[in-house]
Amino acid sequence: MRERTGVYRILVGKPEGNRPLGRHKRRWEDKIEMDLQEVGCVGMDWIELAQDRDSWRAFVNAVINPQVPKNVGNFLTS
Repeated sequence: MRERTGVYRILVGKPEGNRPLGRHKRRWEDKIEMDLQEVGCVGMDWIELAQDRDSWRAFVNAVINPQVPKNVGNFLTS
């Protein structure tokens, strides 16, 4: 009876099908860079900005806030 439970089949069973070869089409870093390009922050060093949590949170809130203009590329220079 134990062999029929879903957890046992997942634990002991073998997956069907194959994984596609190669790496993922997009990495999560690529998605972040695409999102930054969409809001007008091309060429920004977002990795360095993300090291400071308060600055990153302020930047994300400025981008999300609909009252802020689309081009927030001057966020770091002010």
